[in-house]
Amino acid sequence: MVKHDIKDVKLAQKGKLRTEWAAQEMPVLKSIAERFRKEKPLKGFRLSACLHVTTETANLMETLKSGGAEVALCASNPLSTQDDVSASLVQFSKIPVFAIKGEDHKTYYKHINDALSIKPHMTMDDGADLVSTIHKSRKDLLGNILGGTEETTTGVIRLRAMAEKGVLRYPIIAVNDAFTKYLFDNRYGTGQSTIDGIMRATNRLIAGAVFIVSGYGWCGKGIAMRAKGLGAKVIVTESNPLRALEATMDGFDVMPIRDASRIGEIFVTATGDVNVISKDCFTIMKDGAILCNSGHFNVEISIDALKKMSKKRRVIREFVEEFTLRNKRKIYLLGEGRLINLAAAEGHPSAVMDMSFANQALCAEFIVKNYKTFEKKVYSVPGEIDRKIAYLKLRAMGIKIDALTEEQKNYLESWELGT
Repeated sequence: MVKHDIKDVKLAQKGKLRTEWAAQEMPVLKSIAERFRKEKPLKGFRLSACLHVTTETANLMETLKSGGAEVALCASNPLSTQDDVSASLVQFSKIPVFAIKGEDHKTYYKHINDALSIKPHMTMDDGADLVSTIHKSRKDLLGNILGGTEETTTGVIRLRAMAEKGVLRYPIIAVNDAFTKYLFDNRYGTGQSTIDGIMRATNRLIAGAVFIVSGYGWCGKGIAMRAKGLGAKVIVTESNPLRALEATMDGFDVMPIRDASRIGEIFVTATGDVNVISKDCFTIMKDGAILCNSGHFNVEISIDALKKMSKKRRVIREFVEEFTLRNKRKIYLLGEGRLINLAAAEGHPSAVMDMSFANQALCAEFIVKNYKTFEKKVYSVPGEIDRKIAYLKLRAMGIKIDALTEEQKNYLESWELGT
């Protein structure tokens, strides 16, 4: 059996069946896997991946392996791992996996180093912890690495900061910025899966609740949209005037987080920043307020401040921790402040991840073919790949679109023709 550190290999059959179920909604990735099996474009290359270990990720790992890559996988979040999926990848796909749901901080970083033990030529990241570890403590690996990909907004922000400071040591493709990723995964995927996580954790009625969404990027838009669809009274908090204006035009009330804290009943953060909901907010929240996070890291809610303010803590339901403040008010934190859609639910629906992971697979192939021309910076996904994935997705859905005539193409490419 391949090297691994997972909860229980006996869970493999359950994970295999769930992975097959997810594959039914991932036709684009399936078509890529079929081509990869024939062409072996990744043969001879090693790839370390730090991703949420879900059924969708399992299908991506199998696709990369079918292309000839040697892959190793670790978790990008301590609570996002689906232990049966880890077991299935180890048992049936013979892929090294280092991930256990609920692993502590020390184990989390040990697993990152375990995944790096194959001395990768490429990295595939969700949040940039893998890249950060390489740059901080595994610089010995840099000589082998040709390039990498990044899945999520938070990771792209970190990597662009590294590039701007001149410390990024190898090129990264920002998969998150592909239209077929952020317009769908971030909006529809995060929107649905966040609400799913809240409902599974709490079993609370969303209709009629005062629902606060902090951050109105693509993830925040999706969350607000879905909460509104379930009948919630949605309020958006923002620091960006353009996004605040957009939220207003979309029909949502917009106000500072401190004002929203007085009236909110359910709070969701999706900003990618620290201390969005702080001590000042806790002091004025309603008794019974529910807090959760749908940004990448567990830093958006000031958890340490909440702990210090509390005289009593207890886990009252799975993924629900009750904090009793000194004035006897109670505040509930979901999923330890980590990604609620993966901590308490299963993450994004497979149909959405189909496009995101198709980007990952095709960008890995693009790196293999073009790494010699790259500089040490963050690249966008090539438009050709983005359009191809959109076309394949439409075809799988049975949807046809128009094709431009030569006359129409010439008109769009010319400057001479006008009114």
